[in-house]
Amino acid sequence: MNNNNLNSAQNKGVVHQKKKIIKKRNWAFILYPESAPADWKDVLQMTGLSIAISPLHDKDLDPIGEKKKEHYHVILCYSGPTSYNVVANITSSLNGSIPIALEQIKGMYRYLTHRDNPEKYQYKPSDIILLNGFSAMDVSDLSKSEILTLKGLLLDLILEKGFREYISFLIYVKTEYGTCSAEFDVASTNTYLFDKIITSSRYVFSKKRLEN
Repeated sequence: MNNNNLNSAQNKGVVHQKKKIIKKRNWAFILYPESAPADWKDVLQMTGLSIAISPLHDKDLDPIGEKKKEHYHVILCYSGPTSYNVVANITSSLNGSIPIALEQIKGMYRYLTHRDNPEKYQYKPSDIILLNGFSAMDVSDLSKSEILTLKGLLLDLILEKGFREYISFLIYVKTEYGTCSAEFDVASTNTYLFDKIITSSRYVFSKKRLEN
């Protein structure tokens, strides 16, 4: 083996060793249903870890516009820093991808539905599967501008759908987006605002009908 090959082999060995000793609390990997065992959800459930599983990504396209292989993105949350090897034991048992350590979880959770990637297909937040107490509220961490944007979107929704009662509006948001979504969080924690909007719009619409 010449010096270049020897150096290359040594460098690869160092990278592999670093991968083995890295420890993080949160990890992510990709799972392909066509190669995963039939009971893969049960296997994940039985780990006892808090887990978030994306909707099935069956409409993703590669850079040249061809359809990607169907897959799920999975987030694994441990109670403390956990080594690559421990996580890899789980992912390899499911024929999943190499696990990736997460520096922070918020961005990855939003990627489950491509929330911050409007150029990609937008999957429904209500289709995210949460296991063993994973709480979306713990990772949403909405900024003030994001909350204002959601309030505007929910106002448009009220006007578009013509909700006449706050409970009907809340049930719709729960069904469409899920109870762990940012939309439901904003809708349910701003009861007075949205109830007043619905009451006001109901009065305005009724008045217009009488005038006509």
